[in-house]
Amino acid sequence: MSTVMSNLKISQDKVQLAMARKSMNPYDLCSSAGISYAAYRRIMKQGGCKIATLGKIAAALGVDVTEIIE
Repeated sequence: MSTVMSNLKISQDKVQLAMARKSMNPYDLCSSAGISYAAYRRIMKQGGCKIATLGKIAAALGVDVTEIIE
């Protein structure tokens, strides 16, 4: 079973809106989520990531995962 999401994609716009609401920049998000900036850039470019990483990003933003997927 693959841990990379194939049919669900992170919405870059929704993530950026959530960051704006919390006055966060990408580096703040990476620090809070415990991911590298390189991973963040890759996720935003490709739109997919491991399910656990999606959860970390959502938790760092204080939103439910359904709020940051397309």
